[in-house]
Formats: sequence, C-alpha cells, structure tokens
Amino acid sequence: MPSGLIPFSLHLFSFLHPSLSRNPSHTDLRGDRREIMLSVLALTSIVLLGIASQTTAIVVYTSWERHALVGTDVRLSCSFFSWQWTSPDVTFSWHYRPDGAKDSIAIFHYAGGAPYVDNKGPFRDRLEFVGNPSRRDGSILIKNVDFADNGTFTCDAKNPPDIAGRPSHVRLLVFEKVPVQAGVITGAIIGVVLGLLILIVAIYYLMRFLVARRVFSLSMSKHGKKGKGKEGSQQKQVLAVADPVKLKAAASEKKKQESRREKK
Repeated sequence: MPSGLIPFSLHLFSFLHPSLSRNPSHTDLRGDRREIMLSVLALTSIVLLGIASQTTAIVVYTSWERHALVGTDVRLSCSFFSWQWTSPDVTFSWHYRPDGAKDSIAIFHYAGGAPYVDNKGPFRDRLEFVGNPSRRDGSILIKNVDFADNGTFTCDAKNPPDIAGRPSHVRLLVFEKVPVQAGVITGAIIGVVLGLLILIVAIYYLMRFLVARRVFSLSMSKHGKKGKGKEGSQQKQVLAVADPVKLKAAASEKKKQESRREKK
C-alpha cells in the first residue's frame, strides 16, 4: 500500500464522520451509529482497493496428475490468475523433465501472439498448442503418447506487468491400461452396499404385504361362514312368523305319523 494511503484514509474517515473528533454524548453515539458503520465500510473498501492495486503476483494452475493410454492423445491444461487485465504480451512456457532425469528441457513457448515448438526435442512432431491466450489458457496437446513420455511437465505464464509468480507442475503417467483409481473402487463398494440395503428393505416390505394379505383373506372367509349361518337361522325365524298355520299343520301331520307307527 502506498505510504500516503493510510493518512489519506484516516483523513477521509474523519471527514465522513466529524462527530468522532469531538466528545459525543450517549445520545449522539446512538444517533450516529449508522453513520459510523457506513464510514467503516468506506474505509475498509479504500484499504482493500489499495492492497489489490499493489498485488502483482501471478498464480499458475495445472492438473496434479494426468493418466493416458499408450498411443492416445492427452491434453495438458494450464491457466493463470492475475489482478491485471490480460496483456497482449502474455507468454506461456512449457518444460519437460523425464522420469529419472535431473534437468528439464524447454519444449514450447508462446510469445507475441505466436506459438513456438521445440523442433529437436522428443515432442517436435507431436506437440500442438490448443490454448486461448485471450482467455488465459496456455494448454498443449501431446499426441501418440508412449511410455517414454512419462515425466513432469512445467507450465509458466507471464502477464506483464504481472510477472512475479511460481510455475505449476503436472505429472504424466502413461499406461497400457488406465488403472482403476481408489475413488472408483470406493464408489463401487458404496453402490453395492446401498443396492443390498435397498433390496433387503424391498423384500421386508414385500413379505409384510403378503402376510397382511393372507391374514385379511382368512378373516374375510371366517366372517363369510358366520354370516351364512346367521342368515339360515334368520330365514327360519322369518318363515315361522310369516306362516304359522303351515307350521302347525306340519307338526300335526308329524304327530299323526308317529301315532300310526305306535299302533303298528
């Protein structure tokens, strides 16, 4: 922050709220609370803007690790963050250090709106610039990768006047078959466990439904038999009330038959 920014901020703060320069009463403090808050917010904004204007460090981003199959193409992404506007003089540089080597070699450079590929290195015919500098993208494409391409790739970006910052590294691992990552295995295990739990719950509720339906059908059959017995007795009672003459005649006829049998 510039040396004159703090005194200027304090002066502005006292100007925004002159009541702080005198001895306010309790009533004045209660009435000026809102103005004090606004003044503090204004001072904070000024300080933050002063800090941001002096921040010139550029931050470069790449992946941590990339996996690729033999014979395929792999994209190595690189981007950056800067407080400055994207400069027409933005530059990107890529370096490569094979596994087991101590030194790295330059394989790509972008400057002045033009890409430059190392025409003598291991990627002279297999490297392509696929980034978009206007969008702060300095990605490259490595074609037809092989086991010999295993190593660490380093991307560095400059956005003048923002040039201070650290490069970022990404490691390339080439396989005959892409290995199953631990996250995939964990996800598969969790999926199987959840599937089993859902199946168990479904079987439980299905059994409850079948048992309930069986109990309901048995209870309905019992109620049906009781209902038929009650209906028969009720029909007899109705006949007795509705036609007593026929019942008496039937009873007398029955007695006559019994008396005839006794005489014989």
